[in-house]
Parts: sequence; structure tokens; C-alpha cells
Amino acid sequence: MAQSIVGTVEKKTLGGQLAALLDGGNAHMTFDPIVAEMPLAAANTRVPQFNYTPWHLLEHMRRAQLDILEFIRDLDYVSPPYEKFWPDREETATAEDWRRSVAGFREGLDEAMKLARDPETDFFSPLPHAPGYNIIRELLLIADHNAYHLGEFVTLRQFLQVPPPGKW
Repeated sequence: MAQSIVGTVEKKTLGGQLAALLDGGNAHMTFDPIVAEMPLAAANTRVPQFNYTPWHLLEHMRRAQLDILEFIRDLDYVSPPYEKFWPDREETATAEDWRRSVAGFREGLDEAMKLARDPETDFFSPLPHAPGYNIIRELLLIADHNAYHLGEFVTLRQFLQVPPPGKW
């Protein structure tokens, strides 16, 4: 498994634990090797067992993560309807689309990890615009959603016979 970028000392704090969970690598592969060296043709291939391509899945992950981050930081944010969390079924990615999706997901993940590590983050107070919701809930939601779909991504790569570099 990939080496975590979260330091040992940080892991002794709640924020450090959350950052480590977001980064992955404990119970599953981390994001970067999962998406590394993905051929564009494979990224746009739908296997019979799935309703979406690897790029659709990656773009869904990026959009959902961004939605949760916007919900945390913007008191006036309104989530789009569910269908907007996925690209259109027939849409395919260009090399630039793939690069933007990877970079956008990584940027959002880094932002979530930074929020987790920030000693000023109040994890438990209700969000002012969403009673019953707090930052720890939202960061755990990001980690949970990402872990679920990263597992799917690895499965898609197996079906497509394009393993991540150095894997199986």
C-alpha cells in the first residue's frame, strides 16, 4: 500500500486520525495509485456489470466531494439534484477531462485533509446553516463515500484488465 502523507505525530490527534482516514492506505489503496496510468480508452469503457465508466465514477467522486466541502463552507449552498452528481451516461472524457477530474478530486481531498488537521477546526458544533450536522460528520461522509467508490474503481480496473501500476 502507498505510504501515507499524514505524519506519525498527527495521527495521535482526532484531526490527524481524520486526515489519515481521508488519505486512505490503512484498509484500502490510496487514490493516486488507483487512478495512475489509466489508459483513456479504458477510462471511457463501460463494462456490462456497471452502468458507468471509470471516468464517470471518478467525476462522480469529485462532484460529491466538492458538494460536501461546499456544504461545510458556504451557508447559502444548495446541493444540486442527484443526477447532476454524475456525467451524462453517454459522455466521454478527453485526456484533459481526465486530468481535470483527477486534479479536482485530489484538490478537494487535500482541502478536506487540511480542514481535518487545522487545530482551529471545531469538529462537533452544529453547522450554523444545518442543525444536526457538524464538520466531523461531513469529513467522515467524504471518507466513507470515497472509500466505497475507490473499491469500485479497483474492481472496474480488474474487469478492464488494466491494473494500477505494481498491483496484482
